[in-house]
Amino acid sequence: MSVALGIPSLRIAAPRAAGAAAATGILPAARPDASALLDTFGRTATDLRISLTDRCNLRCTYCMPAEGLPFLPPPALLTRDEITRLARIAVTEFGVRQIRFTGGEPLLRKDLVEIVRDVASLDPRPEISLTTNAIGLASRAQALADAGLDRINVSLDSVHPETFAAITRRPFLSRVLAGIDAVSAAGLVQTKINTVLMPGINDDQAVELLEWALAGGHQLRFIEQMALDADHTWARDTMITAAQIRERLGTRYLLTPDDAPRDGAPAELFQVRELTEGNEGRMLGLVGIIASVSEPFCADCRRTRLTAEGGVRSCLFSHEETDLLGPMRSGAPDAVVADLWRAAMWGKPAGHEMNAVGFAQPERTMSAIGG
Repeated sequence: MSVALGIPSLRIAAPRAAGAAAATGILPAARPDASALLDTFGRTATDLRISLTDRCNLRCTYCMPAEGLPFLPPPALLTRDEITRLARIAVTEFGVRQIRFTGGEPLLRKDLVEIVRDVASLDPRPEISLTTNAIGLASRAQALADAGLDRINVSLDSVHPETFAAITRRPFLSRVLAGIDAVSAAGLVQTKINTVLMPGINDDQAVELLEWALAGGHQLRFIEQMALDADHTWARDTMITAAQIRERLGTRYLLTPDDAPRDGAPAELFQVRELTEGNEGRMLGLVGIIASVSEPFCADCRRTRLTAEGGVRSCLFSHEETDLLGPMRSGAPDAVVADLWRAAMWGKPAGHEMNAVGFAQPERTMSAIGG
């Protein structure tokens, strides 16, 4: 079976007048003098992911080994002021509209509320979201909402305590569920639940997870397992694909593609309706599927990433990073930092190539990169 890579065709051409390039949609070979984060395939990054730490209080089997990983010393991490400075450059110089804080586990940053407040004060104000495992969220959700957080994504792969403990190697399901409940109480918009299905572990719980999410007013998003595990045991032929997810959900629900524009979002949304004798029943909500491997969306990727130590990653699967922290701490002005960032994104690859022969998994895990 062949799988489309979902990557754009090469669009580099010899240098030409700016007006001609705009008219044809072909970019010049040299990086143009533009403020946005452009790449050579015509994409513009408007979504920034900032990792706040590489530490985590779970040991999920598809991310970390049981014994954990060597973590960065605190002085190596971006400080609150450095995070705010980079966010300001992204918003004012590049036109970034969305900023998501990730990890590791961002709730482990004691200054998280202050970071959110600083970024919320930027003009223009970006949409601010947080990806978390929700452990400790119950006591901080209101403060985060008050600081300006707009939305929360919670990673949750099972609502069964035994399965949760098997995947995360920690018995903390009740704390996660308490954190999810606190999000609604804090007045934040609909929580998104991120779930990875794994064969023989939780793939038989897809329908149950969707039932739980719909009942709680959450939007469930299934994510195909990617080659970012510490043990490097990922294999494409053993992962649960988007087609298999739709097949499992189809035993209980009728899924139809949502007609709202995807607009660069990683998740393809489906309307979830009752399945009544093969007919279309009432609308129950939406479910998302992020098919990074089997149905990649690299051609419309609009993301740029900063690691917890200030490295630019143009792609989640990059083997290279561009250091911004060193130059900042050496006194580089914003214009120099911004140009280093632009150069890093100009070299963004066409796609992740997970389906290509000879694909090499990045050495760094998801927790070390920031998702």
